[in-house]
Amino acid sequence: MLAAALKDGTAHRPCVFEVFARQLPPGRRYGVVAGTERLIDAIEAFQFGEEELAELRAKEVVDADTLEWLAGYAFSGDIDGYAEGELYFPGSPVLTVGGSFAETVLLETLILSVLNHDSAIASAAARMVGAAGERPCIEMGSRRTHEQAAVAAARAAYLAGFSATSNLAAGARYGLPTAGTSAHAFTLLHDDEETAFAAQIAAAGANTTLLVDTYDVMEGIRKAVGVAGPELGAIRLDSGDLGSLAAQARELLDSLGARDTRIVVTSDLDEHAIAALAVAPVDSYGVGTSVVTGSGAPTAGMVYKLVEVDGRPVAKASPGKPSRGGRKYALRRHDQVGLMTMEVVSSGMPAEACEGDRPLQIPLLVDGRRPDSTGRPQHRLGRAREHHRRVMASLPGFGRQLSRGEPVIATEFALIPD
Repeated sequence: MLAAALKDGTAHRPCVFEVFARQLPPGRRYGVVAGTERLIDAIEAFQFGEEELAELRAKEVVDADTLEWLAGYAFSGDIDGYAEGELYFPGSPVLTVGGSFAETVLLETLILSVLNHDSAIASAAARMVGAAGERPCIEMGSRRTHEQAAVAAARAAYLAGFSATSNLAAGARYGLPTAGTSAHAFTLLHDDEETAFAAQIAAAGANTTLLVDTYDVMEGIRKAVGVAGPELGAIRLDSGDLGSLAAQARELLDSLGARDTRIVVTSDLDEHAIAALAVAPVDSYGVGTSVVTGSGAPTAGMVYKLVEVDGRPVAKASPGKPSRGGRKYALRRHDQVGLMTMEVVSSGMPAEACEGDRPLQIPLLVDGRRPDSTGRPQHRLGRAREHHRRVMASLPGFGRQLSRGEPVIATEFALIPD
């Protein structure tokens, strides 16, 4: 596309692309925008070095003129979008990318790969955090996804409210709290449980978490407290009927004087399993496969569509996949107590704001540069996490239910003439 557009002169026409999801995953009632800061970092670094150009040249992917153009590529347009941590709904203009056709069309795969992955993880994580209530969730899914995706997934889960991750690379890169426990292999390595528990406590202290279900759970708890004493930090249950075992474990721990010892549960948890454990005496959840795979929805289903050329709205009319032309603007309406009631998406210009309305799009890049370049990645992630917390507080109560249903709020599309 780029080579052809450079050849016929259309490559330099001003264009606007938009990112949106036509629909939410089946039964989901909201989505969470995540990956925005990672994406902006990637766009700022998106260039073609000699190695990339040599590969394109050797395989004759594009002609010499296109190679010359790519050698000088650096995105210099504008990007507006929803703040990271914001909720989105079908048709929400999550990202708006403006610039020449040449420089904007090149970003499609980069933009969609980041936003689709991270938003899917954050959307699932938010449901799990909601189901967990005040109990913390730890992300432990690195072994269930690609090694690089694992780091991004840990970040997205933390943004949506997870308390920590077992991925040390994510902890180092983004300043996330890290936590973890030992595996059954460590217990099996030793001749008996007592020896394994004693070795772990010698290395990590009595506040560590001991895995007690390698053999007999209740006997494992007795041995754990016997070795660590009543100041044992936590035990982990990783198999069986977690609700019943947690109740038995709590009773046994209390009888042994370990009243402050916490109970951590793992074992293929998702939001529904967490909700089912709401009445069990569980202190925290370790979640792996479900969170890093979007709990059944591994992509957010976002698309990148051209909506404006030379200031003129354009739209496709493909059967089943039509698009709405023109640059969009979005605001969210709230009732008198601050709960969201509707999303208004307008074309042409912003809709007239009413009391309680909140514009949703913010400038992310202006002329290819961040308008606010202050703050390390950890600080920006902290702001996004706090923004998400505030937005979730404006979600109506029924929107937190895990039962299948329509999006929490409806989206009104309006064409506003110039």
